[in-house]
Amino acid sequence: MKKTAFPLTVLAALALGTASAQTTIKIATLSPLSGGQSDLGSQIRNGAQLAVNEYKAQFKKLGFDLVLVPYDDQADPATGTSAANKIAADRQILAVVGTLNSGVAIPASAVLVKSRVAMVSPANTANQVTDRGLSNMNRIVARDDAQGPAGANFIAGDLKAKKVYVLNDKTAYGEGLAKAVEQALKARNVQVVANEGTEEKSDFSTIISKIRLQRPDAIYFGGIYNQVGVFIKQLREAGLATPVVGGDGMDSGELPVIVGKANANNIYFTTVAAPMSALPAARVFAANYRNTYRDEMQGFGAFGYDAAKVVVQGVLNAVRANGNKLPSRAQVESAIRKGNYTGLLSGNVSFNSVGDRKEASLYVMNVSGGAIRLKTITRVKPAQP
Repeated sequence: MKKTAFPLTVLAALALGTASAQTTIKIATLSPLSGGQSDLGSQIRNGAQLAVNEYKAQFKKLGFDLVLVPYDDQADPATGTSAANKIAADRQILAVVGTLNSGVAIPASAVLVKSRVAMVSPANTANQVTDRGLSNMNRIVARDDAQGPAGANFIAGDLKAKKVYVLNDKTAYGEGLAKAVEQALKARNVQVVANEGTEEKSDFSTIISKIRLQRPDAIYFGGIYNQVGVFIKQLREAGLATPVVGGDGMDSGELPVIVGKANANNIYFTTVAAPMSALPAARVFAANYRNTYRDEMQGFGAFGYDAAKVVVQGVLNAVRANGNKLPSRAQVESAIRKGNYTGLLSGNVSFNSVGDRKEASLYVMNVSGGAIRLKTITRVKPAQP
């Protein structure tokens, strides 16, 4: 058979294409980019993209093309698990920033651990996320067993409530948070008149009728802003001005929009994602975010950025430890868990043996007159694994 001679330019182009495919490093995000929680999920993706942009030049000098690949989990465990399988199948993806929802993180991380794909969460608070002892699962935020007591302490101490009606959204996140709050309230001799789960999204009249009969001093709702906001709107329209307290699932600028400015009062939530006023180093980042996305940065935008910086720096550490060659997923997984990360918006990060941040902050926010403002800051440490 006659051999075909290719010009040198063609051979060079082919070689370049092969090298490019071999040296691409992908970081994935996994968060809701569509649906009712897309406001928070998009913040995570956007923050991660800005972090990747900052590191591109460093990777390029080492011969790597660093790329962010966003995946939409729709805040749904089944969709998130399907996305995790796609991530595992793409060998160029070395690590994941995500998720927003603990109920998605738990099954997704169980899929990804089989392929040694590391995850760094900017948002997951359910204890079960790290209590399973997976080698790939890490988070840069406080746990429910810290956030729950912080919410309970605020209810008992600042609001001086004696009777509390507790609600949850029947997810791993909401149930875990509500349980932690209930336990902490009872420890402070506060009566919990109910701990009710609901998947209702549009008509809370039955629950509001129960609340009216119980006449609690405060309501705690472990859920997400798109559901809790509708509940508060209907609660206020029913003439009940009872304080409503929740967790970081309420941490969205959309919350007062859903509730309506006239009704968006006497609302509080603990959050693991710091507001910009609590992060002096975030001013430049917030301006960059605004200029890039024509939108205001929120707490999960900053924590998406920090989680991505941990991921990318962990990958970079693995590259250097591997003689500046492409590392394996297992090497990246180990490097991320063992790293000490400085220069982050939320402060320095290091992980304990199960992937919890060794020291984190919790923020109590107040919604008043339709505006969200910082009230208090608490430093917390996870229980020893």
